[in-house]
Amino acid sequence: MGRTSTQRPITPPTLAAATTNTASALAARLPGLVLQADHIASTVFAGQHGQRRSGGGESFWQYRQALPGEPASHIDWRQSARSTHAYVRETEAESAQTVFIWCDLSPSMAWRSAASLPEKQDRAILIALAVAALLLRNGERVQLLTPTGPAMLPAGGSALERLALGLAQLAAAPLASRPALPPTTVLPRYAQLLIVSDFLCADDAFQTCLHHLAGRPVRTHLVQVTDPAERSLPYQGRVRFEGLEGEADIDLPNVQTLQQDYVHLVDARNAQLAALTTRYGHDLVLHSTDEPPMPTLLALHALLSGQPGVRS
Repeated sequence: MGRTSTQRPITPPTLAAATTNTASALAARLPGLVLQADHIASTVFAGQHGQRRSGGGESFWQYRQALPGEPASHIDWRQSARSTHAYVRETEAESAQTVFIWCDLSPSMAWRSAASLPEKQDRAILIALAVAALLLRNGERVQLLTPTGPAMLPAGGSALERLALGLAQLAAAPLASRPALPPTTVLPRYAQLLIVSDFLCADDAFQTCLHHLAGRPVRTHLVQVTDPAERSLPYQGRVRFEGLEGEADIDLPNVQTLQQDYVHLVDARNAQLAALTTRYGHDLVLHSTDEPPMPTLLALHALLSGQPGVRS
């Protein structure tokens, strides 16, 4: 059910003009998206999350029995006096991690089924920026991932504003330079990666990407952004569908007769994506553009804190 398959969610011609949105139009919407993302992050913000391992931080983690040859300066004599063993007081490591963010800006993302809904692209950017804002508030480092590696962001402004400008630059690139899936060889081992996409790509490309990320290994969190019409095909009568990425047009009579089979195909493919995600040890969050972004950000916050799963 990828972009090269006739089983993918298809686009009604009355809204195909959404694909003509220019990078300048997106740039005009970015300030509002940045403000909204920062507001959502400030609502979720719950303070710095530690990594729960021994290190050079200031927060107490645990006591452990002293090892043979342990320097006397490491012993916590007050705690040791309560027992027959010598104990060492360990603090928790608080070194910042780096999270890489990949936002799908391929043509299929520049679409919405109704004027009252955001484009998938805008919602993906909002989610990516909100996660970035939350991570930055928690003292983490965030890098924008491009098809060639980590982005060189423009100077000036806040870190969140620079990430938004980086996304605007990516949206201005030629269509061939905007793949749906990120590169896998440019990421450092044991990194964390957030991918926000509709995942309307070839199934073998999706599986290969997950396989390579798991092999590095890179802990990956995926957010599938969909428009409600892509799940239900809510059209009646004769409809001409136009592809967003060079697919041949499809003219279908009595399209409502296909709705049941279409929904079954969508459900089957989504189940396949979830199964592949779990098989390779990644996490998947499902998001529809007719729903508020807050539950998705809460789910991602939990996953980034180490709670795996598939969430909707």
